[in-house]
Amino acid sequence: MTDERLRSHRRFNPLTRDWVLVSPQRSKRPWQGQTEALASTNRPQYDPDCYLCPGNLRASGENNPDYCEPFVFANDFPALLSTGGVKAESDHPLLKSEPEAGECRVICFSPRHDLTLAQMEVPEIRKVVDLWAEQYLELGAKPTINHVQIFENKGEMMGCSNPHPHGQIWAQQSIPSEIKKELESMRIHANEHSNTLLQDYVALELERGERLVYQNEFFAVVVPFWAVWPFETLVLCKRRVASLSDMTDAERDGLADILKQLTTRYDNLFETRFPYSAGMHQAPTDGDDYSYFDWHMHFYPPLLRSATIKKFLVGYELLAEPQRDLTAEASAERLRAVSDIHYSVSDR
Repeated sequence: MTDERLRSHRRFNPLTRDWVLVSPQRSKRPWQGQTEALASTNRPQYDPDCYLCPGNLRASGENNPDYCEPFVFANDFPALLSTGGVKAESDHPLLKSEPEAGECRVICFSPRHDLTLAQMEVPEIRKVVDLWAEQYLELGAKPTINHVQIFENKGEMMGCSNPHPHGQIWAQQSIPSEIKKELESMRIHANEHSNTLLQDYVALELERGERLVYQNEFFAVVVPFWAVWPFETLVLCKRRVASLSDMTDAERDGLADILKQLTTRYDNLFETRFPYSAGMHQAPTDGDDYSYFDWHMHFYPPLLRSATIKKFLVGYELLAEPQRDLTAEASAERLRAVSDIHYSVSDR
């Protein structure tokens, strides 16, 4: 890495058109701030008190089936309602609101209470990928749904209320703000160049290699040049696809493999169940032309120096712009260096 990149500088995010301040000279500063308690890793395969385990009673009063593969159900406490809200009356343009309708669902990745994606086998993760694709198509086909957001909050540090391996789907009438920013950036890039933004970007990262964490035949995972979170990553497809539904069987296998590899490396970095918020961005389902859009998946983990020290977005970051200490290149190097065999496996 050049000396210039070890000094403070700003990096541009072409997806959102935002900037991040990078301050690598701060990476060795002493830490006397808050540390987090480690969540227990001693979990049973089945917990009779867990509302996501097979056969158990949920808060809604319904019983889960005795499922043995990924299982999806309507969220008992949805953030979106099918009927939408009531438009607030206002006579001032600075006091705008609008009703929003949608559906929220929960996907249990495994019947086992004690696993995470990092500890599941690739064929098991492939079943999760297939269910994600089915849900995207099913929900997106509804005339009232114009965007389907699939995501996972992993770990107590990310506000996850249940340790059973699961994710969520929020499908809604409007196209959310972050997606709109990416759509506009991708549209501008495609109009100005002969390729899509993320196809150009993945080719660049594969050529340079310094921010590459792992790749297989179909996908690459990188710490993006503009990363905000210390070990933030971006999963990219080497072929332009707009959604999971565009992927071949072989590509879905490749995605399952990349998710296994990435989440295992995360866990091995600090030998803990690495917390994160992760989600994929797919083409909206409103029927418009999105030939310029690339499917991709973001991972936003909060950990900074250890399993108990996390990054906070405060002060300057709330008032000015995001800032990070570790460079993206240093983070990628550390993730590349850890084993791809999960630390919990005794015979590694």
